[in-house]
Amino acid sequence: MSFDLSPGAEGLRTRLFHVIFESDTPGAKAFDIALIIAILLSVAVILLGSVEQYAQRYDSLFFYMEWMFTLLFSLELLVRLYCLERPTVYLKSFYGVVDVIAIIPTWLVLLLPGAHALVIVRILRVLRIFRILRLMEFVGEARLLLDALKRSLRQILLFFFSILMLVTLFAALMYTIESDEAGFTSIPISIYWAIVSMTTVGYGDIVPATPLGKSITVILMLIGYSIIAVPTGVFSAQVIRSIREDRYSEEACPGCGHDRHEKRARYCLRCGTWLDEESEDPRKPKEEPPEEAPQQ
Repeated sequence: MSFDLSPGAEGLRTRLFHVIFESDTPGAKAFDIALIIAILLSVAVILLGSVEQYAQRYDSLFFYMEWMFTLLFSLELLVRLYCLERPTVYLKSFYGVVDVIAIIPTWLVLLLPGAHALVIVRILRVLRIFRILRLMEFVGEARLLLDALKRSLRQILLFFFSILMLVTLFAALMYTIESDEAGFTSIPISIYWAIVSMTTVGYGDIVPATPLGKSITVILMLIGYSIIAVPTGVFSAQVIRSIREDRYSEEACPGCGHDRHEKRARYCLRCGTWLDEESEDPRKPKEEPPEEAPQQ
């Protein structure tokens, strides 16, 4: 984890810490698997409970299962806090906040009658799987994607700003050409139409009625097809760049000057020169000390 957690006093609290916060023992692995199953089942109950036919038929079953999972996760959170030396550090972390949000809506229903709408927030329980699987720490691809997104942020923002100006121009033009009966009652509504048309979604709730308006719509759709892949290409190029920088070194070979070697490479791919200038080439024969001249 990105924050330091340490167990409490020696004994039960330390043993619980190793089971709950680690995964290198059979007990810890069994705990993680059981928790994943419980999280997935609780999310399934939430999803099925949103379907009207299932909600009416199995309302009592979903109710009791929901409280069972809430009590189970509440107990688990209390045990987590009990085995830590500083529980507040965990509660202020991302995973601690998710754990609290996952259980607090059900408890609020008992205290606040109008809090029933917050129950849908329980779907955030699925985020707890990220902690169990340690995806945020051990998947290097996530870091590469974030790095590529940071590098391409300026180009993407400039692209979207240009699209916004283009959409506003077409929207103002269609507002002038089309009538209110066609749905173009204001420029903001026309901007909504232009975005829907440019992205080729085409809801059909606002449709131009004049031949000129239809011709402009065709032009806008063709423009959308032409530029919709631009941000994807920019982002993909930055992803490739991040992958290359993460894998390859920019240091040039002292023998031939080639500078596209993998970071773990020891010899040049072209000429076979030893790349690590700080250490001696193991292939190089050791110089034997000169023999002393025989004494007269």
